[in-house]
Amino acid sequence: MSFHYMAASKSLWDEFPTKLFAPVARLTTLGILGVELFFLISGFVILMSVWGHTVGEFAVSRVSRLYPAYWFAVIVIFILYRFSGVSGFDPKLSTGEYLLNLTMLQGAFDVGHAGGVFWSLWVELRFYVLLALFSLVGITLRRCLVFLAAWAGLALLAEFTQNDVLVFVFMPRQAPYFIAGMAFFLIHRFGARAAAFVPWLLVAAGYGMSLHAALERVGERVRLIGIARYPAPPEAVIVAITLIYLLMAAVALGWLRWVRWRPLVTVGALTYPLYLLHQTISAVLIPAYRDVLDPWLLTGITMTVSIALAYAVYRLVDRPGQRWLRSRLGALLDRSRGSRRRGRGTPSRTVPPIPAQSPEASVP
Repeated sequence: MSFHYMAASKSLWDEFPTKLFAPVARLTTLGILGVELFFLISGFVILMSVWGHTVGEFAVSRVSRLYPAYWFAVIVIFILYRFSGVSGFDPKLSTGEYLLNLTMLQGAFDVGHAGGVFWSLWVELRFYVLLALFSLVGITLRRCLVFLAAWAGLALLAEFTQNDVLVFVFMPRQAPYFIAGMAFFLIHRFGARAAAFVPWLLVAAGYGMSLHAALERVGERVRLIGIARYPAPPEAVIVAITLIYLLMAAVALGWLRWVRWRPLVTVGALTYPLYLLHQTISAVLIPAYRDVLDPWLLTGITMTVSIALAYAVYRLVDRPGQRWLRSRLGALLDRSRGSRRRGRGTPSRTVPPIPAQSPEASVP
């Protein structure tokens, strides 16, 4: 929110927000790397969630986790831009393109995203497909190490060749975070084993590749609008990525086990609806009140409204939607699996439920 509201939304403020919020500009500009932190977390959590589960179970968990709040966000955005005078961040999509957005597959058809932040979900989906394909061979520690090393090598190849197919499949600018996140999970789970140094090598490789990707990503924005208007020098990017990696290392090594405040589970659950909707909320509030309210006050109000609405969506849409979709998809998977097993004369088993307050339920 700090990045989008205070560093990146010139069209909403009608001037560069880093000028309005100059005292914190060196910090808010680095908020662009918040998505990279989510990719690291995703690598950790998604490997944890797929380990020991079938592809069908993994698909049920991911679809039920992502789609209810996402569908709500797409519908809200459609209504907003079709039936109100709001123009900020208007994706200018046709009805058919909004319908395609409901699948979350619009990126495959070169169709714009209904929400500006939705690009990261398309990256996540491709990561899920890679991991699902890998899980077909059976996930073990040794296979995981080989998979991660191979992915790192192919991501490097994609970065250097810029081959469209390789870039699409192996995602060189995002892969380092997923790879390092998965390696951190291996450290968390198998830290005492003889192969523990290999995950650390993969973390180191991911860190080096992440520095390159982050410097390029932030550097493109700096080159576009200038360092004076986007004060994010290379050394600040390096510090930010280093801190992100140190945070994940602390998680992997168990140094944060003492953090047991239960409301943090709800805070974690809010991150997804907040991520989906906060930019759209700013498009409504900031242009409407920028001429009558102090920008700091308006930003605080916009953040408060965003968090409140995210909580409402979590309680009224996201959480019940996840339960409903998980039960329906789980039942379909049970019937499908039961039919196959009866055909082979073997008993079926039910899909192991994902607890509503599991780590997976708290992280997009």
